[in-house]
Amino acid sequence: MTASGSEATAAPITLYRLQGCPFCERVVRLLDEYDLDYTSRFVEPMHSRRDVVKRVAGVRTVPVVVDETTGVTMAESANIVDYLESTYGDRTDVDAAPEAAAADAGGDE
Repeated sequence: MTASGSEATAAPITLYRLQGCPFCERVVRLLDEYDLDYTSRFVEPMHSRRDVVKRVAGVRTVPVVVDETTGVTMAESANIVDYLESTYGDRTDVDAAPEAAAADAGGDE
């Protein structure tokens, strides 16, 4: 996982966020849970000065995620969480599925 402000990183996901924002932290927790590489870009606290977010997503609210892998740019934490779960959540479910299936097969008899 890359959670830096450096633009030199090649992380496919960029998260525009505010320091201490609970909605942003919700997205960060999920990115970390899925072990996704991302770059954090902290934006201006003053809403009217968030021009970089406005240029990227058409809104000044955060969080905003830009996923270069899928070409998705998205705002609103609930929408981002749904997107991350549907796009990347299956990876962990697939990895755990054989173990869960083996446990179910042996434990129900």
